[in-house]
Amino acid sequence: MINQDLSKRPIGIFDSGVGGLTVVRALREVLPAEDLIYFGDTARYPYGPRSPQIVRKFALQNARLLMGFGIKFLLVACNTASSLAMDELARWIVAPMMGVIEPGAKAAIKATKNKKIGVIGTVGTINSGAYQKALKSLAPDAEIFVKPCPLFVPLAEQGFFEGEAVEYFVHYYLDEVVEQGIDTLVLGCTHYPLLVNAIRNVVGNEITIIDSATAVAEEVKDFLAENRLLSDAGEGSVKFMVSDAPERFKEIGERFLGEKIDNITLITNHT
Repeated sequence: MINQDLSKRPIGIFDSGVGGLTVVRALREVLPAEDLIYFGDTARYPYGPRSPQIVRKFALQNARLLMGFGIKFLLVACNTASSLAMDELARWIVAPMMGVIEPGAKAAIKATKNKKIGVIGTVGTINSGAYQKALKSLAPDAEIFVKPCPLFVPLAEQGFFEGEAVEYFVHYYLDEVVEQGIDTLVLGCTHYPLLVNAIRNVVGNEITIIDSATAVAEEVKDFLAENRLLSDAGEGSVKFMVSDAPERFKEIGERFLGEKIDNITLITNHT
């Protein structure tokens, strides 16, 4: 029996900017009946280079903002915040929640044959060791090769998804990782799926690429089903909020989401 009161509530999602829209896109495909509320903290983007203390502070403020909308589930669609702030959020937020690290790690362990796994992400995500810890907890004998790729985010945000310039930087960051003999590569940032074609061209077809957005959406679906929280409505809606520059969010975000974005609300007082 569905928990009618809670099942009709929305899912809250936050990210430091537009990258989390790749997760929204996956959720729309896997859970089309769910209402989603997305907050992009565009005024304080990017989170990757920031200190752990500041990331935790921002994440808690974002979570509290979304809790004000009566959400039934909180999804932290930012790899940096997922790496650094989940424990802090668990102390203060009563709603069930999920980050993007564990689902990506589980998918990687399921995919790998030789237990050699590459992980790419922001400086903050890689330095946190969160993926390394998650992967090792699932497969202690796995070999993990990590690489921060700080230029991938601005490339994705400016719409440079393929081409010679993009492939140059993919080679620059990934050649060393590929040479380690990995058979699985985790895209440890929600921006990176937009560069997947360029990454595929460089790493070849023998390496399995893990898009954590898809893995996250499937895990959210499983959680909601197990807890009788799936919506039984027809078609779900998406509400967008940002802390700065809604016009730029719309322009870039439509590339990430693959559909039009309308009715963006500017939130300037959530801190």
